[in-house]
Amino acid sequence: MSKNSKIVKLVSATYLKEFKLNLIFADGVSQLVDFQPFLESSTHTEVKKYLSLKKFKNFNFENNELMWGDFDLIFPIIDLYENNLLRTNLEKKNRDS
Repeated sequence: MSKNSKIVKLVSATYLKEFKLNLIFADGVSQLVDFQPFLESSTHTEVKKYLSLKKFKNFNFENNELMWGDFDLIFPIIDLYENNLLRTNLEKKNRDS
């Protein structure tokens, strides 16, 4: 394993307020992740529906995955670890263009 390779494991996800979750990783890193900018910048209706707090609060965390619905919304674990959700959205837009 190279020095830059790292296995990232999410151990807990807790709803705080609005569109914010506190994520804790196995190495002790804790991230306060605000999903609102990502959700607002999306043009996909299946993503936009999670701007409803009722729907947003209904996330699942299991097997090192944080997801909403039946895989409606799921993020690469490294983007959660680095608290960089807008990169995910930008890369998807570039692929779809």
